[in-house]
Amino acid sequence: MSSIEKTPLEVAQMVEEAETRIRQYILHTPLTYTPRLSKDSGVEVYLKLENEQWTGSFKTRGAFNKSCVLKTRGVSKVYTASTGNHGMASALAFKTLGLDGIITIPVTADSEKREKLLDTGVSILQHGDDCVEAEAHARSLAESEQVPYLSPYNDYHVIAGQGTIGVELLKDLPDIDAVFVSVGGGGLIGGIAAYLKCKRPQCKIIGCSPRKSKVMHESVNRGKIIQEESYDTLSDGTAGGIEPGAVTFPLCRDLVDDWVLVEEEEIAEAIFYCLRAHKKVIEGAAGVPLAALKKVSGNFKGKRVAVVLCGANISTRNLRMVLNTHP
Repeated sequence: MSSIEKTPLEVAQMVEEAETRIRQYILHTPLTYTPRLSKDSGVEVYLKLENEQWTGSFKTRGAFNKSCVLKTRGVSKVYTASTGNHGMASALAFKTLGLDGIITIPVTADSEKREKLLDTGVSILQHGDDCVEAEAHARSLAESEQVPYLSPYNDYHVIAGQGTIGVELLKDLPDIDAVFVSVGGGGLIGGIAAYLKCKRPQCKIIGCSPRKSKVMHESVNRGKIIQEESYDTLSDGTAGGIEPGAVTFPLCRDLVDDWVLVEEEEIAEAIFYCLRAHKKVIEGAAGVPLAALKKVSGNFKGKRVAVVLCGANISTRNLRMVLNTHP
């Protein structure tokens, strides 16, 4: 183990500290029983509604935890990069805590997302033609000015913030048997898994990814972080690669019990199900674990299972496409 790698127990302790630290800033989101899916699948299914979290995403938890830590250390200026959920979450944290936060986005960023970020009043820098270039620029600026860069997933305080979902799951469903979580960079599932495996080891952690973007899944299979091409997917919130040396990798490798890959049509069907059955709008990344549960429900008959619906921020274009193909 490297000197910077933390054990699951250490991460679980950080999760407990994060829960105390950010409780005043976040919502304890509902855990809702879904009668229809439970009846159809033979599984007692609960939906963890992070789509109803502030800014419509679980990312608010990690952004607040890291920002609070930086604030207590006397930091006043922070850089980050994101056109999506991490950007909106960071903007809220920066504004709430009085940090001078700068978010770098590519010049090609979706106009709808750019306008939402601008509406927060946070400082925006546009650089590069894609997210990789925007992030590299933000990191370069942070390094040159000797101020922190806030990573969307590759940071233990961010991971611990996301892991507070696990605290809420155990409070609301103490006898939980399994939890299905979408996986991109691994911050969400890493934090939840570290906490649950320490507090309820028998709880199964199921990592869920779209087949079109499955870098962490393949990395765990090969025993090392690999780079492979990701393709366009409804689950844009989990798409993309993983940084070399990402601290999320050992957590995913050691704590995730099983992995499920889902197809685009299965993600779309899950999004439509939530809208039709629960009148809840969810994004593609939230549809992934729900689609995964439907796919492997036979393995969980009679079990109590939670599905983390990680966000609500689906684009108008993608929502229209889902509705048009599911009359």
